[in-house]
Amino acid sequence: MRVQPERGLSMTFRPLHDRVAVRRLEGDATSKGGIIIPDTVKEKPQEGEVVAVGPGARDERGERIPLDVRVGDVVLFGKWSGTEVRIDHVDLLIMKEGDLIAVLDKVPLAQAA
Repeated sequence: MRVQPERGLSMTFRPLHDRVAVRRLEGDATSKGGIIIPDTVKEKPQEGEVVAVGPGARDERGERIPLDVRVGDVVLFGKWSGTEVRIDHVDLLIMKEGDLIAVLDKVPLAQAA
């Protein structure tokens, strides 16, 4: 992920080891009944898009264990998972791959039945 901290400078952002950077996907701002839910009472979504991944942890022999998730995957994570950070005006969660609960795959309705 490219970050521009100051004018004229550029740096890249890469999580370390088996960590991933996740951008929360915003939930609905209205209830099923059409009532607008204010931000102060809205729960933070537990669904997000992976925007950066680390190279993987190392096993006992020092070999890398590749991560199962990739940039662009939509994932579910626990309510208290991750550390919130703000990078290049974007709010992200940095968490270990083990804190992820599932990867959501979009399947056409014809295949889902």
